[in-house]
Amino acid sequence: MAPAELRPQLDASQAQLVAAYDAQARSVSSVNATVRMSPVAGSAYSGVIEQYHDVGGFILAARPAMIRVIGQAPVVAKDVFDMVSDGRVFRIFIPSKNAFLVGSTALERPSKKPIENLRPQHILDALFWPELPENEPVLFEEADASPARYYVLTSLRRSGSGLEIARKIWFDRADLHISRIEIYGPAGRLDADIAYSQWQSDAGAGTAAGAAASPAGPSSAGPWFPREIHITRPQEDYQLAVSISKLTLNSEIGDQRFTLPQPSGTELVRVGENEPGAQP
Repeated sequence: MAPAELRPQLDASQAQLVAAYDAQARSVSSVNATVRMSPVAGSAYSGVIEQYHDVGGFILAARPAMIRVIGQAPVVAKDVFDMVSDGRVFRIFIPSKNAFLVGSTALERPSKKPIENLRPQHILDALFWPELPENEPVLFEEADASPARYYVLTSLRRSGSGLEIARKIWFDRADLHISRIEIYGPAGRLDADIAYSQWQSDAGAGTAAGAAASPAGPSSAGPWFPREIHITRPQEDYQLAVSISKLTLNSEIGDQRFTLPQPSGTELVRVGENEPGAQP
């Protein structure tokens, strides 16, 4: 077997990488994407997609916390699910189950019913990133996973016991684009592990000058955005691959696009309210 080819490695300082991450976080205010979604493992999404290997669909998202995700069956373009979240409440319509789910985005405890673990805000977390807080420490390290090499920023936050990990940001040294973000909850709990690839610039979307530049150098082509996103949610026990085929960034998206009323005749399911110890 031939040895893996070593790629040229780019260099960057901690300050450059922090600035590059924050610039990327600021550069995207809305996402309008045509996508294909594939459940890789776990039953939250596979329980909805069922007989389909994957589904097409659309993702609309606008800062700070608005998102709508529509999944459609191949060929017939029939809705498999329709999900919205405003950052406080999520609403999910699943036609095949004749069910309309409503719940608080603050509900963290997984349900025993996999179908109730669908969360549109999990996809939102992968699309929009917070800037790194100026008053919180950030660690800087190099990591090797031959043939790839990485820079890793570890953002820390203060807690009652001192400091804990908030997120880890992995930069591929082949191009200095972000290849992975890990998001941590309290007490070191890994909530999300998100991989990014196929970064491309969007020449048609406007942004502040220089905001979309890769750490490797400035760009005037428009904001950068990955076309392949792989979301792993260990606490909810599922993985979801999202492939973007058409993308518009930073366009105006009307509030009505994020409205999802309960269809008449559907069963209303208030997620988390009927289980012992449910959060209010």
